[in-house]
Amino acid sequence: MSDSQRQNYSHKEKQEVFDQEFMPHINAMYNFAFRLTFDEDDAKDLVQDTYLKAYRFINSFEKGTNAKAWLFRIMKNSFINDFRKKSKEPAKVDYQEVETFYNSDDVDKAITSDLRVEAVQDMMGDEISNALNSLDVDFRTVIILCDLEGFKYDEMAKILDIPIGTVRSRLHRARNLLKEKLRDYANKMGFKN
Repeated sequence: MSDSQRQNYSHKEKQEVFDQEFMPHINAMYNFAFRLTFDEDDAKDLVQDTYLKAYRFINSFEKGTNAKAWLFRIMKNSFINDFRKKSKEPAKVDYQEVETFYNSDDVDKAITSDLRVEAVQDMMGDEISNALNSLDVDFRTVIILCDLEGFKYDEMAKILDIPIGTVRSRLHRARNLLKEKLRDYANKMGFKN
């Protein structure tokens, strides 16, 4: 973006843009973050990081354009950058947590994986959520953006920084993968092909 395209908001205007254009999308941003990270705390951190960056670079945002798409793009880039950074780091173990566990009375009990997973284990729609979460992040992202968040192909192309043709083909492949993963469930629910 050239300097001529940058906005020169006053402090008051920045606050108005932030409150009126960005804040209404915070729930959608959290949902997207949770679908990317599968962790409540990581999702909150990702949303916070996204909004900090949005405020920091608010002069790059043109008032009246698609704020939601702009925020999703920031979040997607933050997630990918963090993912790449973490994938290059060796796995970390919190020794304090391990020590506490082995010194506790719970050491002989079976380890519960995730209470949230157990709470929704038997709920209808869990199969869909699990199937979606099992997709590669690129495929999961296009389905979330298109089918859950309602973005158009051109908006998705801008958010993901890929050509529209790639968006279409990736979405087609993602839907086919999801369809394949849900085939048995659909048959069990009475849906035929």
